[in-house]
Amino acid sequence: MSFKPMSCKLASLGAIAALVATTAAHAEGEPPAEVAPIKDAYKAGIDGTFAPHAFPSLDGGIQGFNVDIASAMAEKLGVEIEIIAGQYTGLFPALHSETFDYIAAPTTVTEERSKTLLFTEGFMETNFGFAAKPGSGIASVEDLRGKTVTANKGSLYETWLTERAEEMDMTVLTFGTSSDALEAVTSGRADASMAGMTATAWAGKMNPNLEFAFQINTGLSWALPFRREDYATRNLFDSALECLKIDGTMAALSEKWFGITPEEGDLIVTPSAGYGTPGFEGYQPDAHEASCDFG
Repeated sequence: MSFKPMSCKLASLGAIAALVATTAAHAEGEPPAEVAPIKDAYKAGIDGTFAPHAFPSLDGGIQGFNVDIASAMAEKLGVEIEIIAGQYTGLFPALHSETFDYIAAPTTVTEERSKTLLFTEGFMETNFGFAAKPGSGIASVEDLRGKTVTANKGSLYETWLTERAEEMDMTVLTFGTSSDALEAVTSGRADASMAGMTATAWAGKMNPNLEFAFQINTGLSWALPFRREDYATRNLFDSALECLKIDGTMAALSEKWFGITPEEGDLIVTPSAGYGTPGFEGYQPDAHEASCDFG
């Protein structure tokens, strides 16, 4: 498995600190909740073709929401995090072979994945999103009744729309790429387009002929995956993620990349109790206070 490094080293700040591990209540079958001492540097794999989370910049590096999360974590921890781009499916074998310390790409937490990966708490809900023309009046699922809606062919979004098409008198158009699905809206061939929330929010932010119309909560979340046995490092980065939520960094990044101001209670600004994603394997319900004090 080969990966093409892209120049995106994130600078370190401050001296390296060690966090003292504490033992507390933990889930049955899980080890005590410990936090790893901070190392000089970490490596993270990412899919560099998934805008606005990670995509090429004009200087030949990588930019995006998840790249900025890694950069902010590096600053808070006082370390260097090197981002290495590769195909999404190849990131997981590389993680298990210890090429990376973790995966910086947004990864939906599922029961199946939690059996082989260790996740931080979620940093954002994995919601469905809809884009429409400004002033369309489309602001809810009910507003799609009788409308023409586009999606990527073969995607989960196509399935969701098709299952409801007859009941809602919807016409579903599918395209090979998300850009073509969105272009059908701007050209007037369709009323709305369905994709991931962040993709549709990004489209609305970047294209004046589109707006982010609304989203549907799926109950799922994106988190950062670590090797299944690496609890201590996961817990360290989980703590860093909590810091970014409480100090306003995540809210600022949401504004920057999606044009969305998070509401109180949204996962992107609300730390989860314990370490990991509640309800999934690898979660440790350790009582600790979210903090930006790392030594």
